[in-house]
Amino acid sequence: MADPGDMGQAVARVEDGPLVRGHGQFVADLRVPGCLEAAFVRSGVAHGLLRSVDLTASRRTPGVRGAWSASHLDDVPLVPAMLYPEGALDRPWPALATDRVRYAGEPVAIVVAENRYVAEDGRDRARISTEPLPAVLDSAQAGRDEVPLFPGLSNVAVDVTVGEPVDPRVWERAAAVVDTTYRYPALCHTSVEARAILSRPEPGGVLTVWCSHQAPHRLRNDLAAALGLPTDVVRVIVPDVGGAFGGKSETWPEYLAVTAAALRLARPVRWVEDRAEALSAGPRGRAQTQRVRLAADADGRFLAMELHTDAAVGGYPHMGAFLPEVTARMATGAYATPEVHVRARAVLTNTPPLCPYRGAGRPEAAYAVECTVDLLARRIGMDPAELRRRNFVRPDAFPYDTPTGFRYDSGDYPAALDLALKTLDYPRWRAEQAHRRAADGTPLGIGVCAYVERSGAGGEFGAVEAHADGTFTATSGCCATGQAHATTFAQVVASALGVDRHLVHLVEADTSVVPRGVGSFASRSMQNGGEALLEAAHRLLAEARRRLAAQADVPEAEIVVQSGGTLHARGRTRTLGELAAHHPLRAEAQVEPPQAFPFGAYAAVVEVDRELGIVRVLRLVAVDDYGTVVNPLVVHGQTYGSIAQGLGQALYEEAVHDADGRPRTVSLLEYLLPTLSEIPDITLEETCTPNPATRLGAKGAGEAGCIGVPPAVVNAVADALQIDPSTLTVPLTPETCWRAAR
Repeated sequence: MADPGDMGQAVARVEDGPLVRGHGQFVADLRVPGCLEAAFVRSGVAHGLLRSVDLTASRRTPGVRGAWSASHLDDVPLVPAMLYPEGALDRPWPALATDRVRYAGEPVAIVVAENRYVAEDGRDRARISTEPLPAVLDSAQAGRDEVPLFPGLSNVAVDVTVGEPVDPRVWERAAAVVDTTYRYPALCHTSVEARAILSRPEPGGVLTVWCSHQAPHRLRNDLAAALGLPTDVVRVIVPDVGGAFGGKSETWPEYLAVTAAALRLARPVRWVEDRAEALSAGPRGRAQTQRVRLAADADGRFLAMELHTDAAVGGYPHMGAFLPEVTARMATGAYATPEVHVRARAVLTNTPPLCPYRGAGRPEAAYAVECTVDLLARRIGMDPAELRRRNFVRPDAFPYDTPTGFRYDSGDYPAALDLALKTLDYPRWRAEQAHRRAADGTPLGIGVCAYVERSGAGGEFGAVEAHADGTFTATSGCCATGQAHATTFAQVVASALGVDRHLVHLVEADTSVVPRGVGSFASRSMQNGGEALLEAAHRLLAEARRRLAAQADVPEAEIVVQSGGTLHARGRTRTLGELAAHHPLRAEAQVEPPQAFPFGAYAAVVEVDRELGIVRVLRLVAVDDYGTVVNPLVVHGQTYGSIAQGLGQALYEEAVHDADGRPRTVSLLEYLLPTLSEIPDITLEETCTPNPATRLGAKGAGEAGCIGVPPAVVNAVADALQIDPSTLTVPLTPETCWRAAR
């Protein structure tokens, strides 16, 4: 019998209709009576002592309703640390700069006016006096503490080691050792909708906040704590969101300043970040410098690996201090390397703050590991695919405890790689490569990447309620930012209850109606949120059985659940709606599944123009294993999007600053993104290894392309030019490849 909930089917997203017709409701679309608009006065220098902020002319601007710097406020709210408070100890981050600025674009004052145009006029009339200090932009330079960002404290905010130190004799006795360095540049968050917030004080002391965010309950708690408000008077609503990818998980200083201004004026205040702000002062991703050492025996079997990675976390460690440790934990990759030792540091630099960006620490680990595997293959003269096969964690070795402290739940890494190479037609491309080399033709290269990533974190809340009219409400603590929760969560609940998915209505992203929740990040929505709803649906069915058993005076074991949400026992039939008619029929669940470890293999074919240095990606194959897939159409869409971002990382994107820390990439003319014209021929395939720790069996999906694409493309370019991958620096600009070709 067909599943009435369409579980596992590629059904169209119910969210798309309103969005493509222009009926979406984003923060900028909200029509709130009396709403004022905010603009921020920002530091023009990357590091300096803030001597004065003169807002006299700003306040005199017609239409301006208020303008404040930290000196005009009795108590400047402090930005809370997100996931690693230890790194932020004794390093306060005020919502508006107080005595010192630590990155170009740091908010110094807020101007609030009747509209955004007037607010920007007022902003432009502000006068800031700053005594410049030397700026440190490189994590290695900053780590020497010659220019401390916080006097008396080291710029190294976090310094962790993972795994046991490698015995020196391993390196001495190894048949082959490679030692290399990589630089992974800082990337800008370029969601279609940048950050946005609207705060409205309500009668009775209630505060309603609309924000483009990934974790509304976290934002509620942070705002309440920072502003000295009871948690129960703060309501956070997340409307439609135009992309997030990690940069909307946090409580940014602008959010605190906007909300403080709204409370002071007793009027709604909105701030919508424009593209120039997002590129020059907005959150950053990646930004790691890595040194890697890998040893192997005469057969190419890995003996040990060491990684030292420094992350440039920006002027404040509050958002990204935990990311280097994520990289450290994932440094084992897909391999059964006996000894792995990692030192990971979060280093303060005079750049905008680092925060999670799609993949959040896992792409950095995959890049270090996978490019080094290709380097070793080149050194010992072995096919890079064969070298990977020899070192994979065996399918019968799961659950596998890594030397870095993770437990991989399940997997079949050789199957994923074999499928990728078969789909690519690996032998044919190797033959074409040999032909071109013999004829001195355009260089062609093949690159592969085998990745493992971490998905899911923390618990999650879910509830399901049946209504007398035959409909159902699913309530989730997650928060959609484009992942199609209204479609896929309905599929999960409907399949469990045996009803049509169109009868299931999803409620989330509003702290006044969802009692608790964690949010959507780290590829956790289906793995955690879907599992919570599935558990709640089964608990609702159990309660329905008990209720019908009592009514019909029969044992629960005799009750049969039929399609259409109908229960049958000894000739008596009741729908779930009928059972809910006289007494609420509702069930809740709080699940705490462990982290899961999706995996896959990517293969890329490229050619490189020797004269122009232009890289052309001819073919890209992605094989991913996400466990149980609820909706292939949604998962494939997320994979395509992630691949596009991975191509951007490999070929185009980099946040550039001058020697004094001023941003150079301030528009999309300088900060390049891949467009449809740059997307190659892509083939998506999947293997399926269900998550053994959950009823649903899902693992995280949506971040794989950012992890698998960059190493595959870089390895392919290095293969084309017959050079070491470590001699290339991403992004692979034409100049970079032109020089490498020579």
